[in-house]
Amino acid sequence: MLLGVKDNGVIAGIRSDEELYMIQAAAELYSKPQVIFGSRMWNIEGKTILEINIPKSKDPPHYVVENNDILLSYIRVHDQNLLANHIMLKVWEKKKERKTGTLIRFTDIEKLLLEYLNTFQTITLSKFCRLAHIPRFQAEDILVNFIILDIIKIEITEKLIYYIINEKFEKTMIET
Repeated sequence: MLLGVKDNGVIAGIRSDEELYMIQAAAELYSKPQVIFGSRMWNIEGKTILEINIPKSKDPPHYVVENNDILLSYIRVHDQNLLANHIMLKVWEKKKERKTGTLIRFTDIEKLLLEYLNTFQTITLSKFCRLAHIPRFQAEDILVNFIILDIIKIEITEKLIYYIINEKFEKTMIET
């Protein structure tokens, strides 16, 4: 992240100490757990640019403390911060607690999901619920398990969250 550079690339510069202090305070006070980052000052065209490097977390999710102490988690997708959905939060939590393997029973519902994805490539949570005639919580659990096992991937866009077959899994299925 570059502070002091406008979206169009024009170098505006910053007041270095104040900006870095604000980033540090935000990382400590408004993120649970705290976000660890690196920083570097650049002097370009007589103006100070602050570069913030935030490595991918090994311990997601990180929550932002919003108004009234509401905790929200976001996912970085290209140049956007998008709100993490319930399934992504469940995936992160399950990965934390997962010490051994995940047991999945391949019922007709799981087979239906894979067949649908094989034919149509993508599916949303609501479409999966309607297709399989199952409640939302059951569909979420199936999607979470499939994501953890790298069978499917979650794709998050500004307007839509959908699920696709993971290329690694698809390649394995073709080879067997």
